[in-house]
Amino acid sequence: MLLIYTHKITPRFTYTMRQVFTKILGIEIGFTTKVEDFIKHTDEKITYTKQPLQNEFFVRSNDLMFEQGINDIQIQIVDWNGTPCFFPTGERSAIPFDVFAASFYLLSRYEEYLPHVKDLHGRFSPKDSIAYQNDFLQTPVIDIWALKLLDSLKERFPEMKYKKRSYNFTSVVDVTTSHAYAHRGVFRGIAAFLYDVGTFKLKRVWQRMTVGLKLRQDPYDNFTKLVTWHRSHKIKSVFFFQFADYSKYDKNVSTNSNSFKSLIKYIADYSTVALGASYSSFKDIDLLKKEKKNLQNVINRPVNYSRMRYNRVDIPETYRNLVAAEFTDDFTMGYTHEIGFRAGTCTPFYFYDIPLELQQPIRLHPFALHDYALLSSMSESELMRKINTIYTEVKTVKGSFVTVSSNELIGTNEKFNWLQIYKNLIETYNV
Repeated sequence: MLLIYTHKITPRFTYTMRQVFTKILGIEIGFTTKVEDFIKHTDEKITYTKQPLQNEFFVRSNDLMFEQGINDIQIQIVDWNGTPCFFPTGERSAIPFDVFAASFYLLSRYEEYLPHVKDLHGRFSPKDSIAYQNDFLQTPVIDIWALKLLDSLKERFPEMKYKKRSYNFTSVVDVTTSHAYAHRGVFRGIAAFLYDVGTFKLKRVWQRMTVGLKLRQDPYDNFTKLVTWHRSHKIKSVFFFQFADYSKYDKNVSTNSNSFKSLIKYIADYSTVALGASYSSFKDIDLLKKEKKNLQNVINRPVNYSRMRYNRVDIPETYRNLVAAEFTDDFTMGYTHEIGFRAGTCTPFYFYDIPLELQQPIRLHPFALHDYALLSSMSESELMRKINTIYTEVKTVKGSFVTVSSNELIGTNEKFNWLQIYKNLIETYNV
């Protein structure tokens, strides 16, 4: 067991140490504030405080890990053998920066508590993040830092025991609109038809008519193909269905549609079905609970996973609401239109609530890639290069590569053949 000595054990300290050592590196750890216990310990040990006790492995601590609340923090980016980092330490420290404070800063989304301008949907802009501004958004720095820390520890403690990581891939399919034209009901169908005619969207008029006459399949209805591909390649997948009433931003098939319910049951036979929370439920806990309950009634099993519409996250309220609704896992930690690692990691982690100074019982699965972030690609080869770049980053640290694919985009052929791109994605990056 690796024993960590510090002058003060705080919730931030234990949260971060367990994420870095236990979750990422697979090292068993213990904590102490007693010098005599530290000296008596015969296995591996390090100190995390302001000054070393003797000549042990020492990481100089930053005050961030022992504070409470949000304070004005000055960030200075430095380099650690080619990897950007911050909170630099003095020469006596075995690591040139406080890897734990820097990890906590990113994991807790500290910067999202600071004053910033939200976008139209109340979201934190990636351009306001320290990672974007310092060109390391597409680098899972926390995982890289942890592995470099492990290398340093192994030099000092050659017999150190740790559990090796393994790469894994998860395909998230976001079903905010299951069908473009089918199962929409008479009144919505007529209204949409007249709108398309009035705005001269002749291609949509033709598609709507041929789907309505059952001469062709709805372009969004690719579910049988997806299930077949997933089973063939043994893909771990999660389908997030929006199961909400109609509103300005929530326009899926009616929850009363038997065809829609049958589709969800069919998917649940082969994959994990989870809730794509509606736009309307963003700040409405009762509505969030209602949507969760209604979806559970369809599949007759618990719904534990969540995703917020448009990747809307208002920290810490969003995660408090999800905890109140008894979700255990969330897949919203990422950016819709920017590729990269919003929290600086490709390893699942629990949400830390800074105002309450505690770890909330909800695990966040950060996604590295949303297909809408690929829309700016000029060619399919450029698009695949972008995917391969982020995959390589995750694969190198043997992390979790989580991708989000929109059912709406998969069902279109504008600019690219998105269905084929999705097929290439799951075939190529599942290993």
